[in-house]
Amino acid sequence: MYSVREVMESRSLAVIGASRDPLKLGSLLLKGLKDTGFQGEIAGVNPRGGEVYGVRLYRSLEEIPFPVELAVILVPPKVVASTLAECASKGVKGVVISSEGFAETGEQGRQYQEEVHAILRSTGIRGFGPNTLGVVNTDTGLATSYFVNEHILKPGSIGVAAQSGIFAGALLRYLTSYKLLRISKVLGLGNKVDVDESDALSYLTDDEQTRIVAMYLEDIRDGRRFVEVAREAVNRKPVLLLKGGRTSAGAQATASHTASMAVDDKVLDGALHQTGVLRMGSIEELIATLIGFQCTPLPLGNRIALVTYSGAQAIMSIDAATEGGLRLADFSEETQARLAGVIATPSKRGNPVDIFPDMMAHGFEKTASEILGALLEDEGVHGIFFISFATPEIEPYRPLVEVIQERPTKPVFFSLLGVREDVETCRVFLEENRIPFYLFPEMAVQVFRHMWRYAQTVNGSLRATWVQD
Repeated sequence: MYSVREVMESRSLAVIGASRDPLKLGSLLLKGLKDTGFQGEIAGVNPRGGEVYGVRLYRSLEEIPFPVELAVILVPPKVVASTLAECASKGVKGVVISSEGFAETGEQGRQYQEEVHAILRSTGIRGFGPNTLGVVNTDTGLATSYFVNEHILKPGSIGVAAQSGIFAGALLRYLTSYKLLRISKVLGLGNKVDVDESDALSYLTDDEQTRIVAMYLEDIRDGRRFVEVAREAVNRKPVLLLKGGRTSAGAQATASHTASMAVDDKVLDGALHQTGVLRMGSIEELIATLIGFQCTPLPLGNRIALVTYSGAQAIMSIDAATEGGLRLADFSEETQARLAGVIATPSKRGNPVDIFPDMMAHGFEKTASEILGALLEDEGVHGIFFISFATPEIEPYRPLVEVIQERPTKPVFFSLLGVREDVETCRVFLEENRIPFYLFPEMAVQVFRHMWRYAQTVNGSLRATWVQD
């Protein structure tokens, strides 16, 4: 049996079922491979031959004059099995079965899928799908979906495994609209006729380009194996999991989506807790946590400090932190003395630090910079949350960024609220400087909690050195 790695590193690809119509999916895929610079040979297969977007279409797989390592199959379910037999004769290592109409549709589709499974097992070909957009390797420019664009193919360090095809494609487009979030590899699992979540996670664990793993699953095929693989993965890199079908209604919907079987959510939570996999409650939380891991070092403890002009937001953040097992830091005498230099009111020098109205005396930039500098140097503070207002210009925040970059020793999160356009201006500036930005501080607290849990899971030598490239 071929390995997932061999398939992901394929240097030649054939699209079986490629149309001569330039607007059909197979044609658009061939165009995308050319446009995005796939570092290998490509061909299409169409019974009538021809050419589309400058790519030759051969009448059969056998006619292709070069060895084919990966095939994308876009033919009706009833002929997928015979197509796989042709792939075996050609020496194909892996297939992406993009066709729908298998186990997710009923008994006839289930029979088709069982036949495909048997052929894959007997030939050693690795199969992704059915019902998937396939795979992406940003290191080689390999992409088996027309959803992939130039932003997705900019190499990064986030490995993705997802059971949903179009969702994954749309999510990847959104993720990579953030300059901070760049992809290494993508494995679309679909109905998991062969390659499943454990195979994907094992591959991403060993992949040197991947430094953090994000997964979307609707079921887990072999729970015991997944726990074993996940435990090993978490020892080497963070694993973030978003699971669909948590409720009975959601589980019923997954059955018609990817033919997934329900998993008891409490049992899953318990298993994940044993492994150190970080479970995400929403797409928003997944993206926020990816940004946190991408930008900051792991915390060395669970004691946090808040700097704010808004008592209400600080109180809600403290509630979220306390519920998540975090503690408010007690400031050292040196820190208290430095805070007294810019905060005259004693009650406002506690934790949270309230910068208003004392900042009116020294100015926002000097006041905030001095406070951040003091907290960054206080060993009793393990994470900082700066809650303030969004401004139309970035200048008030430039000195703060410089202070943080001079002391990159602990996580610092910004939450700035205001006019939507001003918020976006500040977000872009901070993220360009690799400082996590969140609209509301409660989400930043949740991200810190995930990072602290991961820091507790991995061995101590990694904690102080974890910073993404």
